Amino acid sequence: MRYLPMVAFNVAVVFLTANGASAQHAGTKSEQDACARDASRFCRMYLGNDGAVQSCLQMRRASLSARCRKVFERHGM
Repeated sequence: MRYLPMVAFNVAVVFLTANGASAQHAGTKSEQDACARDASRFCRMYLGNDGAVQSCLQMRRASLSARCRKVFERHGM
């Protein structure tokens, strides 16, 4: 579980990049929490490569937790 904070950060950066938002906004705490476990579970091998984590999560959309799927949907992904 020591990777979970890093995963949450990477997921936030993915949403930040995908939306073209300013660097001052890193996603809400609840968005980070919603996808951190899924990113760690399904995309651990891509941690550190934000684009790859996003692609990985999108490819596994059917397996994501309902909370994480909702985050993707809210961001139009």
